[in-house]
Amino acid sequence: MRIAVLDNDRSQADLICQVLSAAGHNCLTFENGKELLAHLRKESFDMLIMDWQVADMTGAELMRRTKEKIAAATPVMFITTSTAEDDIVAGITAGADDYMIKPLRRGELVARVQALLRRAYPSQNGAEQLQFGPYIFETRPGRLLMDGVVIDVTHKEFYLALLFFRNIGRPLSRAYIHEAVWIRETDVPSRTMDTHVSRVRNKLQLRPENGFRLVPVYSYGYRLEKLGS
Repeated sequence: MRIAVLDNDRSQADLICQVLSAAGHNCLTFENGKELLAHLRKESFDMLIMDWQVADMTGAELMRRTKEKIAAATPVMFITTSTAEDDIVAGITAGADDYMIKPLRRGELVARVQALLRRAYPSQNGAEQLQFGPYIFETRPGRLLMDGVVIDVTHKEFYLALLFFRNIGRPLSRAYIHEAVWIRETDVPSRTMDTHVSRVRNKLQLRPENGFRLVPVYSYGYRLEKLGS
């Protein structure tokens, strides 16, 4: 699903997108309300996640103006630093479908987003398929196939593989991989990540003869390379 994320804090918006991308979604970030509204005139999204305290307009105004530009079924979730009941009621009254209070808990974020999407698009609850050459990722059940044959992978191996394929050719730092795949686990030994990467490489047969190569990037992380045409 395509999700727009608005937050004044670019690092927060990027983190939200990392988490949701690892869960199989496409994200686009915005830093202010006017930028988001301008984009909504040209492009549609399946869901919006918006900071209630944006710099260039009130949360209520932003909610009202976005609602004028999106389909009625499009779910909207707002995020806020305030725990005051009045602020939360104001967001829901303005048209939001759900809310979360910062700091965000990554696992809860994914669960709430998935729940809103299931409710908004009941006809699309089947497997969303993403294909990269011989590999097919079915994101809803978390199933991975190669040449039509199911590959036996764990939950983390699935999302680690998907993260690499969604970033083909891009070096991914260990910190980025940790945030996207291990989410709420704060202490992940380096060898744990290396072991998972090695299993993904072996199980998916990421070798040159299959058109892909998963390589370490010295003192940084890993990169999945697509070879030839």
